Amino acid sequence: MSFPMVALGELLMPVSRPESVDAEKEYRILGAHWYAEGLYIKHIKLGSEIQANKVYRIEKGDFVYNRLFAWKGSFAVATNENHGCYVSNEFPCFKVDSDRADSKYLWLYFSRAKIWEEALGLSTGGTPTSRNRLKEEKFLAMQISLPPLAEQRRIVAHIEELAAKIEEARGLRKMAGEETEALISLTTSAKCYGNGQTMCAFGDVLLEAKNGIYKPPEYWGFGIPCVRMYNIEGPAMNTNRLQMLDVTPAEIEIYSCKAGDLIFNRVNSAELVGKTGLITENYPKCTFESKNMRLRIDLKKVISEYAAKILNSKETREYYRQALKQQCGMATLNQGHVHSIPFPLPPLPEQRRIIAYLDELQAKVDALRRLHGETGAELDALLPAILDRAFKGEL
Repeated sequence: MSFPMVALGELLMPVSRPESVDAEKEYRILGAHWYAEGLYIKHIKLGSEIQANKVYRIEKGDFVYNRLFAWKGSFAVATNENHGCYVSNEFPCFKVDSDRADSKYLWLYFSRAKIWEEALGLSTGGTPTSRNRLKEEKFLAMQISLPPLAEQRRIVAHIEELAAKIEEARGLRKMAGEETEALISLTTSAKCYGNGQTMCAFGDVLLEAKNGIYKPPEYWGFGIPCVRMYNIEGPAMNTNRLQMLDVTPAEIEIYSCKAGDLIFNRVNSAELVGKTGLITENYPKCTFESKNMRLRIDLKKVISEYAAKILNSKETREYYRQALKQQCGMATLNQGHVHSIPFPLPPLPEQRRIIAYLDELQAKVDALRRLHGETGAELDALLPAILDRAFKGEL
């Protein structure tokens, strides 16, 4: 079923409610999210903090867009929460002709990438994107597919019902992911800390703890890879964000990493400090930065893979949390903290069994994550497909 095409100028009436800025009044200034995700309070400012002479009041039901970012989908309909707030002069506002158009229908219509691409083609400005403006006359000349009002409302209700089901599916997927992470954590705890496991201080198996190298910015960008805190993802180490650092042969001798080394993040936010990565045989030759610490352990007592799992366990993270209670700002763990980490130390054969069991479980979890990723991509593509069908009269 096809619907007639109608120019927006037949459905939207420009409206402007300018107010002179009062230096002593507080203003809630709105922005418009990209991808048609609605208006939001960007700033709460006194008039004395606003450079413009005028601001423009918004009322519930206004159709609003941002001239500068129409090509990014900055279209919205003002809600109850937006009523009485203000926008700058970069946000044209319109009253919707409620006898011909449903405001939610218009908003959904402008929630599609196809429309944002059309807006980009109609925008003009000094640069291809950042200063590109969709002027009102071009916007109002855009044509939309317009069914009868009752059909618009049916389409809106159907899309909202389907969108709610998609959101519910996303929630279930997120819950499954969280439960999977909890399973890994609980299993690690049971295997490593249960059954009266022998405990020691990590310092009892630690041969060396070495803080990383610091060099000024001019030494970065060339040389050999240097491990930063961004490269540590728990036991895994990524190479995506490795940066080059110019180091001397003597510095390489002191700060190089080898297979089996543990790289401990000693300075970070409280949530991330203490994360520990394991250098493997296939990891690039590298040094490590000053926010990290290189740990070398006694391989006659403990296996590197086992140590990495313990240092990333929830029990060890709780130890870090207690150790950091008195700190403010960036969290820092020193070598004394590392030496004192409570460390379960079973015999080497038992460590190997624990590693094998947890690695097998992790492989299953990784496979599940890949499936979740595919499902997530399918869910992300579902609503745009539904919108396209709806506005072709196929819903």
